[in-house]
Amino acid sequence: MTSSVIVGEDEEDSFTKPLGRLSVFYYGVGHMLNDITASCWFTYLLLFLTQIGLSPRDAAIVMLSGQVADGFATIFIGELIDRFGHFKIWHAAGSLLVAISFSSVFGGCLPCSILHSTSLTIETLSYSTFAAIFNIGWAATQVSHMAMVNCITLNSTSRVALTSSRNAFSMVANLGLYAIALVVFGVSKADTKENTESQYRWIAYSCITVGCCFVIIFLMGTKEPRLRINLRESNRTRIPWAYWFKKILYYQVAVVYLLTRLVLNVSQAYLAFFVIDDLQMAQSAKALIPAIIYICSFVVSVMLQEIPWNGKRLKAYYCAGGIIWMFCGVSILLLPRSINSFMYAISVFIGIANALILVTAISMQSVLIGSELGGCAFVCGSLSFLDKMSCGLALYVLQSHQSATSPQVDVNIQHSFNFSVTRYGLGLVPAVCSFIGVAVTYFMELDSTILKPLCQPLLLE
Repeated sequence: MTSSVIVGEDEEDSFTKPLGRLSVFYYGVGHMLNDITASCWFTYLLLFLTQIGLSPRDAAIVMLSGQVADGFATIFIGELIDRFGHFKIWHAAGSLLVAISFSSVFGGCLPCSILHSTSLTIETLSYSTFAAIFNIGWAATQVSHMAMVNCITLNSTSRVALTSSRNAFSMVANLGLYAIALVVFGVSKADTKENTESQYRWIAYSCITVGCCFVIIFLMGTKEPRLRINLRESNRTRIPWAYWFKKILYYQVAVVYLLTRLVLNVSQAYLAFFVIDDLQMAQSAKALIPAIIYICSFVVSVMLQEIPWNGKRLKAYYCAGGIIWMFCGVSILLLPRSINSFMYAISVFIGIANALILVTAISMQSVLIGSELGGCAFVCGSLSFLDKMSCGLALYVLQSHQSATSPQVDVNIQHSFNFSVTRYGLGLVPAVCSFIGVAVTYFMELDSTILKPLCQPLLLE
């Protein structure tokens, strides 16, 4: 069964015209709250939980509970959006839930305070519960925002531009987090558990405030997509799940997207550990090196908006990003502590590779969906489900081995290095995932038609 958008020729032509940069801008800022909180989640959650006394395995359980809740929520919410539409309502509701719950993820154990208990079990259950609530709201915002791309325009170049804008502002959100963290870590000391919780609570409050401002801009500047409204009026709204499961391209895009998210999320989760524990760099490096990565990703994401896109270029740019990550992964695996300053150079290439693979992997979803808008939310939700479950399980396995096998760092040995779990998580896992992703992408069959770029270049004033 297939579905098509039933509109007049003039109206259909208006949906294939390139978008203006204001429309791209308003859409791009809509994921800022999710991005800044997710950056805090993957960068600092494991670090925070272990600093306040949880074991690495308990910390991994907290993260896994959030990832599992997120994964199942994406499927359920995607189905509801395909049935009833209203992207902006789902986006606003998810953002509200994120804003309410995120401070509790980093805000200390509320049940422990109420029960006057110091039990690590209760603490783990508390953080796991709030992590699950936060990720359900996060899923509602993510699926509605990602699926909206395909209903705003049918122009493939404009769809990539929307995705690039979203990714560029994701880099801004990440940089904002590290700027906030740098200030908070600089003005306060974490010499006790209470002070540590206070530090991260202020980081969470600041992230929520900044993110909510951009959510308001998005909701005011972006209209409910008319393509979706026309589709609902055609009485051929939904495409059954089985339709997508019969397409080889669905499985190829799913594998590439899953591997891309594994590369980004696993590397982000272990970057701070690797810089501080393995390389023995200064404390400022755990903020400076991620900042370099995100600045480079931001620049590349903006540049990608100016390119006329087709299937061959998506494949070529993804493969280029994957190959760069393979070299970065090998470099990280072999980097000794004595030349740890080379990590700054490696971070530049990681930032470039991250932008290339993420923008093109998400854009492949739009190629898969095409004009079949009746199932766009399911496609985004199902692929996100695979992403969340795989990342959660990967981090749980790595962190579980961390508690048992990670060697202690000897600061007196300046020229050696350990093949630690942290080094594997930042180097080996992304390199292997990139290799497989490039191999799958090479055999994809994507449309090679080049459509017009944006009606106004985004780099011009």
